[in-house]
Amino acid sequence: MKLLLLNPNTSTEVTDLMTGVGQRAAAFGTEIVPCTAARGVPYISTRTEAQIGGAIALEMLAEQHKKVDAAIIAAFGDPGLFAARETFDIPVVGMAEAAMLTACMAGRRFAIVTFAQALGPWYEECVRDHGLRERCAGVRMLDTPFKAISDVGTEKEDLLVDLAQRAIVEDEADVLIFAGAPLSGLAARVADRIPVPVVDQVVAAVKQAEALVALRLRKATAGTFRRPAAKPTIGLAGALAARLEHRDS
Repeated sequence: MKLLLLNPNTSTEVTDLMTGVGQRAAAFGTEIVPCTAARGVPYISTRTEAQIGGAIALEMLAEQHKKVDAAIIAAFGDPGLFAARETFDIPVVGMAEAAMLTACMAGRRFAIVTFAQALGPWYEECVRDHGLRERCAGVRMLDTPFKAISDVGTEKEDLLVDLAQRAIVEDEADVLIFAGAPLSGLAARVADRIPVPVVDQVVAAVKQAEALVALRLRKATAGTFRRPAAKPTIGLAGALAARLEHRDS
């Protein structure tokens, strides 16, 4: 089984971090195939950047979808997820959705803890878009600067643990999610310091993707996630244009 780990950000260091976490969690015989955006921003933290990242994710999927069994959009907030499910035949898993749905199986309400204030509104909207507002105890964010995006999980580890503890006590969270690609792997390091289950976003996405491949679910040909009818395009990336115009099948 090949799982595409698609990072719509430009940080190869963060892609490498997620790939390592994902490969260690993967079943025997599952290969994590990393792919990093060639343009865009180092990390997505606003609605505007999410829109840009979603479009880039579709371009990347158009180039890679025939080479893998499933894909993971590896940015918490799931930019481009619903469009990707509509457009491509393989299972496409969003890192945020996978983490939140997994958390729902471990407790009544989950809290999201992340490393930057700017991420809060986008993550709150992501929770709403996935229909999980009632299951979310809240989103808590650090408000201190960090040195390097790829090392923020290590640099801010103690502060993030303290924030998680507050979410448990003050927000009555039953499960914790450390959100944001650079925090991948943090859950395993601090699990013994937090008295509730902690879900790692990458591990959840990998296991959900493996499950969907094993289930062999068909691509919808009816309903809202059926593939759209062919339409002419102008100026789009070649592989994505071919997909939208039905020239790749």
